Amino acid sequence: MRKVFWILVFSISMAFVEAGVVVYLRDLYYPEGFAFPLKMITERNLIVEIGREAATILMLISVAALSGNRFWEKFSYLLICFGIWDICYYLWLKLAIGWPSSLLDWDILFLIPLPWIGPVIAPVTISIVMISTGLFIIYLYKRGYDFRPSSLTWVLAVIGTLVILYSFMRDTGATLHEHMPLPYRYDALIAGEILYLVAIFFAWRNTVDECGSREQR
Repeated sequence: MRKVFWILVFSISMAFVEAGVVVYLRDLYYPEGFAFPLKMITERNLIVEIGREAATILMLISVAALSGNRFWEKFSYLLICFGIWDICYYLWLKLAIGWPSSLLDWDILFLIPLPWIGPVIAPVTISIVMISTGLFIIYLYKRGYDFRPSSLTWVLAVIGTLVILYSFMRDTGATLHEHMPLPYRYDALIAGEILYLVAIFFAWRNTVDECGSREQR
């Protein structure tokens, strides 16, 4: 719980830093309020933004690596840290500039390798799944189980990830050519999250089965 507390402190603080940067960018590029179609930023600022986002991911990985002892324990802390950071990022923006007005407002979510766009509810619900999964893995370790996802778990998780990434990056007209965005593929988001939940279920089953088999030996 102490580790989770400090991860919580780091994630909330980091979210404020991230939100602060976005407040300044929106004042610069969207003085009348953020809205689509997107405005293309300068090449220099784009390079800096891509570097900043990459650095953000490395920071999250670093904290997770320092928090756990085994790979899956570290991975669980990464999920928790990422999820809390993402949710708190939107909470800080809401407090600072009153945005988003609802969870259905569209946002630029990420820039690597292509710009990701979608409604705020998409990253928020994914973050909830990530936090829940991370806490579940830690719970299994505390109960004495060595987390062991099966091959089916990997397949489902990869397919779910690709489906969700498709929902974010499919509309290159809106992200690269300043068009209005196409309707968001909520069906892809829901399908991807269902695949994640099924993957977690099979990972739990495999973990319990393998630990039970070792105890019988």
